[in-house]
Amino acid sequence: MRAVEAIMECLKAEGVDTVFGIPGGANLPTYDALYDAGIRHIQCRHEQGAGHAAEGYAKASGKVGVALATSGPGATNLITAIADANLDSVPTVFITGQVRTDLIGTDGFQEADITGMTLPIVKHSLMIQDPREIPRAIHEAFHVARSGRPGPVVIDVPQDLSRADIPYEPVDDVHLPGYSPTLDGNQKQIRLAAKAMANSRRPVIYAGGGVINANASEDLRELALSDKFPVTCTLMGLGAFPAPHEQWLGMLGMHGTRSANYAMDEADLIVCIGARFDDRITGKLSEFAPRAKFIHIDVDPAEISKNVPAHIPIVGDAKRILPKLVAEYRALDTDGSRLEEWWSRIKGWQEKHPLGYEDSEDSEIKPQAMIEAVYEATGGDAIITSDVGQHQMWTAQYFHFSEPRRWINSGGLGTMGFGLPAAMGAKVACPDQTVVCLSGDGSLQMNIQELA
Repeated sequence: MRAVEAIMECLKAEGVDTVFGIPGGANLPTYDALYDAGIRHIQCRHEQGAGHAAEGYAKASGKVGVALATSGPGATNLITAIADANLDSVPTVFITGQVRTDLIGTDGFQEADITGMTLPIVKHSLMIQDPREIPRAIHEAFHVARSGRPGPVVIDVPQDLSRADIPYEPVDDVHLPGYSPTLDGNQKQIRLAAKAMANSRRPVIYAGGGVINANASEDLRELALSDKFPVTCTLMGLGAFPAPHEQWLGMLGMHGTRSANYAMDEADLIVCIGARFDDRITGKLSEFAPRAKFIHIDVDPAEISKNVPAHIPIVGDAKRILPKLVAEYRALDTDGSRLEEWWSRIKGWQEKHPLGYEDSEDSEIKPQAMIEAVYEATGGDAIITSDVGQHQMWTAQYFHFSEPRRWINSGGLGTMGFGLPAAMGAKVACPDQTVVCLSGDGSLQMNIQELA
């Protein structure tokens, strides 16, 4: 079996039904094998668009998105999408072509060290040295991309190795010494967190995109409803908790509601789940939530206490930790009435500072009104992708997301041009779902070629 045929067998074994990409000289053998593999190929008009389409597919479906590119400029055109996937924790695998092994290091035509270039912005980056490594490398790439904190993996395949004949045997399991994400969380720490929540008088649950990545939205709701805990979310966490719910404070941060930000500032306990205390949330770190103690739950230990020191750190997967936290909390003798005064203050802020805008009295349509009209027209039952800019924040504010994986945008890197190709990827992943891309005039032109 040719190495590229083994790649296709591995992709199918990983459940891949669609890939996005553009063919070129160095990856033509891969495309030859793809033609006969039975995997759908979406040919984009720019590799950056292919990368964002793979992101949209992954965010909408929860599966790993796959993008293909040739060597040199084809591979470098993927870099923005790779960086975007890294900051937003999107499970993606990027397979690039490379020049022949005898040309590597000679500055050959369309040679670029894509593994070196992407090393700071991936979970793992690998150039194939031996074609017999390919099956295991592909399966390891998917394992790394989807496990722990999800993220991008790059596999670079030299052209001559991709054509080599290799023995192929299915890889049944993946074991990577030194890579073993902690998932279950420390039970002692979970118990301490439950006690801290029971003793708090002004708690806030602060949830991020990690809740959605872990498929833990229902568990978040259970935690919030185990008492009347106020809930706020980051831009990437919208949809993890239903927006119309009475315990919903709205999005927090620079573009969030006043009530959410006031509550964070006055809180005595903040329960952070799958979020990283980004600068657009905290502002000046020395003045952020000065009265609060912090419980920080995250699958990535590097995020714990990186920006804000955690009083009770818990490393693990939200899907596994939250049910344990709920059970520990419910086992305690708690007095729900202790939160009445806190809710009275919150409702006062909500009444005094509602989210709103001055509607136009002439023929001009306000963007906020348009977004509300889209919400009404779809009944909220749509996947919304956004580009980056003020329209992104208006969408976050006025489209009331109630389910996870309905809001797809570029949060960490803030990539203009993300929305259109991401919408394509989301629609491929969810063909029966209405998908709407809300874009700005500048962002749309960044990847407008994907309309072709």
